[in-house]
Amino acid sequence: MELSSRITEIAAPAAQEAGLVLEGVEVSAAGKRSRVVVTLDLPETEVGSADLDRVAEASRAIGAALDEADVPSTPYVLEVTTPGTDRPLTERRHFLRARTRLVELTLADGPLEGRLLDVVDDALVVAVDGQERRVPLADVASGRILVEMKRD
Repeated sequence: MELSSRITEIAAPAAQEAGLVLEGVEVSAAGKRSRVVVTLDLPETEVGSADLDRVAEASRAIGAALDEADVPSTPYVLEVTTPGTDRPLTERRHFLRARTRLVELTLADGPLEGRLLDVVDDALVVAVDGQERRVPLADVASGRILVEMKRD
């Protein structure tokens, strides 16, 4: 079994105990050690950002689980992180997590900017210029969260 798959298998339950979801695992060489980056996020039912206490709790649990399983079997550095606002929105669950945020969508007929209100079935509900617009997920090539310095 590939190392990143084995780490995913071990880390996912530890993340879940902290109320987080394992988003991804990357393993790379870092000198004589391996660098293990575990990305966590809130479940798709929650809106907001994972708080530092939950991430720290998950980090401790993941580190302990990896050490107990002796995976990786060589020295490693564990980094636990969250996706951040610059993560591309590519899957339904990403859009669920971005509810209430200002987003920019790339559609076949051009870009669309608005506030993501909800995800209903396979469509996004986006407020654009005071009007609600339903955008089928199948029509979205990509999306991203726009950073707001001050939200009215």
